Amino acid sequence: MHHLRHPLALTMGEPSGIAGEIVVKAWRMNTGGRVPPFVYLGDPAWLREEARRLNADTRIIEIASAPEALQRFSEGIPVLPIGLKETPEHGKPTASNAGAVIESIRLACELTTKGSFSAVVTNPVQKSILYGAGFRFPGHTEYLAQLTGASRVVMMLSVEGLRVVPVTIHLPLALAIAALNADAIVETCTVLALSLRQDIGLASPRIAVAALNPHAGEDGALGREEIDIIGPAVSRLQAQGLDVTGPLPADTLFHPQARARFDAVVCMYHDQALIPLKTIDFHRGVNSTLGLPIVRTSPDHGTALDIAGKGVADPSSLVAALSLAADMAARRADNAS
Repeated sequence: MHHLRHPLALTMGEPSGIAGEIVVKAWRMNTGGRVPPFVYLGDPAWLREEARRLNADTRIIEIASAPEALQRFSEGIPVLPIGLKETPEHGKPTASNAGAVIESIRLACELTTKGSFSAVVTNPVQKSILYGAGFRFPGHTEYLAQLTGASRVVMMLSVEGLRVVPVTIHLPLALAIAALNADAIVETCTVLALSLRQDIGLASPRIAVAALNPHAGEDGALGREEIDIIGPAVSRLQAQGLDVTGPLPADTLFHPQARARFDAVVCMYHDQALIPLKTIDFHRGVNSTLGLPIVRTSPDHGTALDIAGKGVADPSSLVAALSLAADMAARRADNAS
């Protein structure tokens, strides 16, 4: 675990989901410095109620600025207050609190950009509720790109032993295939390679590019995307000096021996990337947004409205997201010095 000059900014997430519960549980796992210091940007009264419901003897400490958190993190959870308009009810999100959820993301991004925080870690949000309140972005990734002025961002999902990056993300499968093009693959791999060097510390990252069709298209018999789109993109990347291999059949890319040959796998669509990752380690996946001027990670799960308030939520993914954010931010800071 790297030592941080500034704490991490942890956003509120959907208050009617499991966010409050996993925040309290994550802080309580901080033995031996396992959890890097963070500040929760949310409603302190609601977080106190979540701690009470869990019978957790956890102090909620309201702070006025980020530096206080480093001194007080061992005492309790530092909170930069953002009030909710309505007391949340577990499992039943309401549009009245959507403004506070959005403000938590915006403020975390702003203060991290200004240097008050080392990185942003976002709790899961209920996007349908945000849309109803006028939120016009598909999700965190696009909103953070707009806030920071990033021109090309990439979603990387990671667990121990595997990193995957989908070229197309939240599109119906038919539209994802239609949207696939060589430029998108080249841009995705370029952003990924830079981040693997800058944020992960890999001097010469090895990137595998998955095929779209069964058996990598069987020389065109099972589809021409490998010949017309993916192969040419790989050739362009190799001409730039990047260690990129593909297109490779997706059904043989994710067993242990294959994973050992690469540092990351670029996939053509969402489920091609997410199915192997969640099969390998469902509870510790981390979502990272690459290509931003700041570090951002997130647990790789949703709001879990069905189990909210039951005390059974697993904080492992949040702890992994906090740890990865700290490592990436510290390495980026070292590279900049």
